Amino acid sequence: MPTLDPFGYNVIYNLLSLTVATMGAATLFFFFAPRVNARYKPAMIVTGLVTAIACYHYFQIRLSFEGAFTAQTVDGARAYVASGKPFNDFYRYADWLLTVPLLMVELIAVMALTKAESAKYLRVLIPAVVLMIILGYPGENAISTGGSSAAVWGWFVASFIPFLVVLAVLFTQLSAAIDKQPAEAQGLIKLARVVVLITWSFYPLAYIIGALGRTEEGALSATAVVGLQVGYTIADITAKAGFGVVIYFIARRKSELEGYETQGLPAAA
Repeated sequence: MPTLDPFGYNVIYNLLSLTVATMGAATLFFFFAPRVNARYKPAMIVTGLVTAIACYHYFQIRLSFEGAFTAQTVDGARAYVASGKPFNDFYRYADWLLTVPLLMVELIAVMALTKAESAKYLRVLIPAVVLMIILGYPGENAISTGGSSAAVWGWFVASFIPFLVVLAVLFTQLSAAIDKQPAEAQGLIKLARVVVLITWSFYPLAYIIGALGRTEEGALSATAVVGLQVGYTIADITAKAGFGVVIYFIARRKSELEGYETQGLPAAA
């Protein structure tokens, strides 16, 4: 790991801490989502599982990041130097292997499709996102360990292909199912697709920042480390907690349309 200045170190550390808090709070909210019909509770439970898993992994990432550096004085200035302990960034990929398929499940679940329709979409979406993550890890490892440019960019292209498959399913095949949803909820479901497109675009951008930020020897520069960690962390907050909020709004809107009431309160107009 390269030496980080206090600003870069604190940006990463504080953002990791913020993510732990955000995921923890989001988990409680999604598990106890108010004014949601029982029909959509499975979608909210899956949404809560996503943020709960992310909360655990980000707690571990923060501990690993903290242990990977030690504060020292370098050339008369405070700096954070590699402690010799490895920074275990695989926690993030372990998290993605669990949570990214669940993101697809929560979107399909909140639409309350038939079992046959749900299975038709998930049979393509889940293998595609799993393959996307598996193919991305060797490239990420090549960035961190000084691998060749061919490995870095080759694995990037390989992992981008299943990402395009996911987008194709969401923006073409799923459109027919969205058209069968209540008209008042269709806009929110289409918004959920756009959220996936925008938030998931942060991941390849962060990857590119890391790939382009390597030194001539292939080692990660301080700028690349900050770019990777900040990019991935912001992407996870928006793609999990942010996407979960959209799923909640869909569930609540559909519940209201079905006349659902709770705690003595009338359904919202």
